[in-house]
Amino acid sequence: MTLVKTSLLNGIAVLVKMITLLGLNKILALYVGPSGYAAMGQFQNAVQMITTFASGAINTGVTKYTAEHFDAPEKQQTLWKTAGMLSLGASIFTSMLIIVFSEQLAEFFLNDKRFAGVFLWFGATLTFFTLNALLLAVLNGKKDISRYVIANIVGSCFALAVTSLMAMTMGLYGALVALAVYQSLSFTVTLFISFRAPWFKCSYFFGAIDRKVALDLAKFSAMALVSALCVPISHVMVRKYLTNDLGQVSAGYWEAMFRFSSAYLIVLTSTLSVYLLPRLSELKSLQEIAREVIYVYKFVLSAVLVMGVCIYFLRDLIVSLLFSSEFSPMENLFLWQLVGDFMKIGSWVLGYVMISRAQFKAFVGCEIIFSFSFVLFTMWLGSYYGLVGVVLAHALNYFIYWLVVTILVFRRSWFV
Repeated sequence: MTLVKTSLLNGIAVLVKMITLLGLNKILALYVGPSGYAAMGQFQNAVQMITTFASGAINTGVTKYTAEHFDAPEKQQTLWKTAGMLSLGASIFTSMLIIVFSEQLAEFFLNDKRFAGVFLWFGATLTFFTLNALLLAVLNGKKDISRYVIANIVGSCFALAVTSLMAMTMGLYGALVALAVYQSLSFTVTLFISFRAPWFKCSYFFGAIDRKVALDLAKFSAMALVSALCVPISHVMVRKYLTNDLGQVSAGYWEAMFRFSSAYLIVLTSTLSVYLLPRLSELKSLQEIAREVIYVYKFVLSAVLVMGVCIYFLRDLIVSLLFSSEFSPMENLFLWQLVGDFMKIGSWVLGYVMISRAQFKAFVGCEIIFSFSFVLFTMWLGSYYGLVGVVLAHALNYFIYWLVVTILVFRRSWFV
């Protein structure tokens, strides 16, 4: 399946998800305000870290090997059984830890033990959250794009409905609970969609763990765990720096900018996640990889450039429509955020190459170094430019990251 075809099939889901994210931005702006945005960002980082641990951090590996063994159903089923049992065991264990340490987690991430109930909800529904992610990883690896798209549309609709209702009725607490549970609610729909697929049986996900498969997945587990720790922790550190030096409201402006960036980039990142990993997993030689990267760059970088230019010149309208007058200072953040986003997408394409080749040492090293260089750049540039220093750091960090991964990816010794 080509990138263009995948983009078209995935386009509806992307459009729905983008609309829901932008709609949620507006609702959260009205009902939780700039300071509430900072709390939402902290909790979202917590969710990202915890769910990666709870899944065993193997879903990227599940997608890769499901695609790689496209002509070997027996190997796919062995993979799914191993992944299913690892995910189930890890999620149950993690759920128990969350419930036991809910107050400590609330204090660490949200600076308030009164939010312990949010973590109790999260712990109670975490297993369904994890199984939903596993099924989506299998659908992606099977290139069952139609079912994958439908499942993501339903997830987006759940996010909008649940978060909107709870934010409007319960404020910040309700929004946090919604963020904790909505993907778990999506599991029932994803299961129903998968159940109707000819390749699906529940028995394929339960059974003996295959040692060799588990070891293969361990490489991807290492990569995912590092990403799940480094990126959110770096964002937590940046948010705490902004809160301490510039105030909670300034941290909220950056969080709103970051959320908007994620919302418009989802047009590209979701397509890349659906298309690139299965596609690159099929390719063997350096020449094939290089041709694919150039092909993807022509499509993706042109798109992000056009979007970035349009967004920059419409930034005042965007802030007024999607947020509120309280958020007008964030207009100063757009230029360098958009420049950084261009660098980010360019580097992400090559990051998928590293993942597809299971080059976990290089990937892990880059994730650690550049997650924390972002924090250092933020502190350095923030001391000179204030809040704008954060987006300057974003652009500089991804520029250097792109250069480094380009060198790493195209070392000929990687390809055998």
